[in-house]
Amino acid sequence: MARAAQNTKPLKPEFPVRRSGRGRTASGKPNPIDVHVGARVRLRRTLLGMSQEKLGEAIGLTFQQVQKYERGANRIGASRLYDLSRVLDVPVSFFFDDMSDDTSQQSPRMIVAGLVEEIPVAMEADPMTKRETLELVRAYYRITDPQVRKRVFELAKALANANEAA
Repeated sequence: MARAAQNTKPLKPEFPVRRSGRGRTASGKPNPIDVHVGARVRLRRTLLGMSQEKLGEAIGLTFQQVQKYERGANRIGASRLYDLSRVLDVPVSFFFDDMSDDTSQQSPRMIVAGLVEEIPVAMEADPMTKRETLELVRAYYRITDPQVRKRVFELAKALANANEAA
């Protein structure tokens, strides 16, 4: 029986398996899905007015680790994502909401199998990821009078329309 074990060769996978550098793309950049999830963590944290330090304390991490998560530099494991959803008071699915089709196709499995080409990460173009937008939304919701808040909303729409007409 020992002789039979010596004569067996390990099975080769049908497709060559290339390791993807801990979820990174071939160029070494963070995976677009990790960048998207990190941006959603940042969006929710900022909308709540929570600092990276406070979020880190709530889940037992340093603010530097939170920064790495938010940039997509470090991947967020399932249990940590669950903790983040609890602290940020959102369902786990929130972190995957509004993901573009291009981004959703960039899973490590698809990249390793060679089924997709690397796409540039376009998170900076999204106005919802900008600090200015998040601060504006937070300030808007701090207006307690519903009539005043509605007037501010109408003013912003009027200014946007006037800018387009000019």
